Amino acid sequence: MASFSISAIVVLTILAAKEIEGGGGAGTCNIYEGNWIYDPSYPLYNPADCPFLESREFDCQKNGRPDKNYLHYRWQPTGCNLPRFDAHDFLQRFRGKQLMFVGDSLSLNQWQSLTCMIHTSLPQAPYISNKIGGLSNFTFPDYKVSFLFSRNAYLVDIRSEIIGRVMYIESVEYSRGLWEGMDFLIFDSWHWWTHTGSDQLWDFIREGNATYKDMNRLVAYEKAINTWAKWANSRADPAKNRLIFQGVSPDHASPPKTCVGAEAPLPGPSPKGTNHPAEAVLEKVLSGAKEVYLLDITGLSELRIDAHPSAYGFGGSKFPDCSHWCLPGLPDVWNQLLYTYLFQI
Repeated sequence: MASFSISAIVVLTILAAKEIEGGGGAGTCNIYEGNWIYDPSYPLYNPADCPFLESREFDCQKNGRPDKNYLHYRWQPTGCNLPRFDAHDFLQRFRGKQLMFVGDSLSLNQWQSLTCMIHTSLPQAPYISNKIGGLSNFTFPDYKVSFLFSRNAYLVDIRSEIIGRVMYIESVEYSRGLWEGMDFLIFDSWHWWTHTGSDQLWDFIREGNATYKDMNRLVAYEKAINTWAKWANSRADPAKNRLIFQGVSPDHASPPKTCVGAEAPLPGPSPKGTNHPAEAVLEKVLSGAKEVYLLDITGLSELRIDAHPSAYGFGGSKFPDCSHWCLPGLPDVWNQLLYTYLFQI
């Protein structure tokens, strides 16, 4: 099977989206360029109907958020429409398949969104949910479809040794054992690379025969994503496990514009590119990866300063959360974009 660049895959996807929903006119429609439109028919589900939602982190209404406008924004690409999410169609298309999200709590955010979107659309469909260590599995047995989440913040291996926790920045040998049996993999990484001191999950970085106490985090991130890309390129048959990489999820924690008190999106349209340095690194690395689809959520998410838990998340008003996203909310749109991609393969 031939390899495709990110841009080629995006064009294929946006053409498929246009064909599905129409759009008129010549040229292509980029589903990642557009505006946020207030739509009273949103949100896509009631969080009270999703009993497994991790409410302390993501259910902003349950945690006392008084405003509700953030719930009612729909993503409108310029020149075409996203297909409406159809849970039954989704499960039918992927009957007998396994989809795994691999990454940090932003992957958890998206995985919880997808399972809520499906369960609330098909409340009578039996499901089985279990968690063992860092692996969560949500299965719809009637469809033989499993949605898994593997918590792996850095993607590369971290091993406990005498000197402490050592990140092997050139290895995914321990990690890939979980990945390689999956039909679809949705990866994410960046959030934890910014953590320092006691908040980080490693003590040393090993590269070749050298051991470092620390490293420029953007440099380390690029090295790790390159390691992951080497694994992606080593797959004998890419069609057996399709790879998707979630673009960097932006935060709104830095002045002068923080998420605290925000009740509406920033004015659009979505930027055609992004100034986020980690996203630039990711796009550069993925341009050389074999058949990896970029779920390019960074630009459109940068506008949603209003969609974070802020004071209505795990940290409360003392530690406002401007990194994760309320559910229902923005990750539901990420999953609509994912559905648009999966719709045409």
